[in-house]
Amino acid sequence: MTAIQVSGPYFEDLRVGYVERRAPAITLTEGHAALHQAILGGRLRLALDAPLAYRVLGAERPLAHPALVCDTAIGQSTLLTQRVIANLFYRGLRLHRAPLIGDTLHTATEVVALKQNRPRPDRAATGLAVLRIHTVDQQERLVLDFTRCAMLPLRDPAAVTGHADDIHAGTPDLDPALLAEAIAGWDLAPLRSQGPAFADFREGTTWEIDGGDVVSSAPELARLTTNVALAHHDRAAGQGGRRLVYGGHTIGLAAAQLTRALPDLAFILAWHSCDHLAPVFEDDVLTSTVHLEQRTPLSDSGGLLHLRSQVSARRADGTSADVLDWRLIAAHA
Repeated sequence: MTAIQVSGPYFEDLRVGYVERRAPAITLTEGHAALHQAILGGRLRLALDAPLAYRVLGAERPLAHPALVCDTAIGQSTLLTQRVIANLFYRGLRLHRAPLIGDTLHTATEVVALKQNRPRPDRAATGLAVLRIHTVDQQERLVLDFTRCAMLPLRDPAAVTGHADDIHAGTPDLDPALLAEAIAGWDLAPLRSQGPAFADFREGTTWEIDGGDVVSSAPELARLTTNVALAHHDRAAGQGGRRLVYGGHTIGLAAAQLTRALPDLAFILAWHSCDHLAPVFEDDVLTSTVHLEQRTPLSDSGGLLHLRSQVSARRADGTSADVLDWRLIAAHA
């Protein structure tokens, strides 16, 4: 009998231009939404309150939380990063439309840049792979587009691949005028009830979120989003015998804390950037500080808030670390 090993690629197996399309499509259900909310505590009102979502969107189905949409797309992209050591960053993420519960998402993942890291005697041989993520719905309408960078091991520690691409080249432009297309036709007025209106915000404002959120159910979130990166499931593939928490988990908790500060936030439209500064592990407690960097009024009502969320982790061993620097754009009533 022939034994076939089922595993993901090493760095030297990748080539620029390859497009991975084999990830299964996922239909977003109320079950997905409920479990995602239970793990991350999302407080985005349009994803929780169906009558309110109907008044704002005019849709017959509830809105899917943008973090659920992004987590699903990232999970679908992990066929190429099953052996990931660390996810370094995301760039130029844009939601071209706001999916609803019942929509089906399919993701294609293209290798756009490769860079072999300089060898060091104190660490394994690695390389960086920049991936372009392109997600469409059941009608082939573009939903999500972004790049992410993953660190992968080499199969042969002595291999010289010659890959030396600029991993920061080609970041998609985030034009505020284009971002508003995702919420065109929305009536934001029904959201104005719990906090200050868009016109009341001042650039330079900082919100310190009181209290932290414990990281729990990490493998469950990875499974929910079909994320097959070994480091999120198998302690032996993690760091120091600990499972590495999926980056979307950290971002999702930051998003939940963000809506505690801004309860009338309508939708997260884009990410300028998102940098993972240090790993997050199960049982870490995450806290965040949010800064308002810029505001862009919309033509009819409300506007776009350019925000920066900086997240720190308190470890179970008493140490702490800065783990996330996330710059996003959100629509506010």
